[in-house]
Amino acid sequence: MAGREEQAGGDQKRAVRLRDGLVVVLALTSGAVDAVTFVRLGRVFSSVITGNLALLGVAAGQREGGLAASGGLALAGYGLGVIAGRAIVGVSADQRIWPRRTTVTLAAELLVLAGFSAGWLATSGSPAGSARMALLVTGAVAMGIQAAAVRRLGQMSSTYLTSTLTGILEAFAIRRRPEDWQRNTGVLFALVAGAALGAAAATSAESLVPVAVLVPLAAVVACAWIRPGG
Repeated sequence: MAGREEQAGGDQKRAVRLRDGLVVVLALTSGAVDAVTFVRLGRVFSSVITGNLALLGVAAGQREGGLAASGGLALAGYGLGVIAGRAIVGVSADQRIWPRRTTVTLAAELLVLAGFSAGWLATSGSPAGSARMALLVTGAVAMGIQAAAVRRLGQMSSTYLTSTLTGILEAFAIRRRPEDWQRNTGVLFALVAGAALGAAAATSAESLVPVAVLVPLAAVVACAWIRPGG
């Protein structure tokens, strides 16, 4: 009996480590999409939505209609993504560390980002006018879906990370290492790394933007599908 309990405990710890690792990889896609939308699609973010709220205030104060329109589109797209993602992930009795519905929701995000990538390539990495606005909304929708999918896993995120950084700094201040410090620090570093890759691709190698935004997410979906529940 004790041996079975130890094995179950070991399986659960491995599942948690896998879940945390997949959330970190998701942050690579978040950073890449954020960088592409900021650098090439209107100087706004696709997932740092509170930052977009501040940009709306800046746009109002400086009377910049273009920035206001971009910020509003990003907010609307993200909101639609959260609603759609929440509808897909649903509320179920699946109490596994990584529910199947989370994988399905991320697969839906992958389809949205595939459309984003197709539009990007169709415009040769230089979208303008309505094409730019459509890509901005599509990227924000994808990030909203991802945010809803990850929230199904618990109190964690791979998109909006201000509270994650705050928690790490608070723990440092009181000299206490929280249990989730590895995931939290990993997500922050992954976001920066993904943003660096996305910005480099968007400015110097436009054809590689789909690689930067799709490969990490596709890897997570494939791994989660093969290892359901962790």
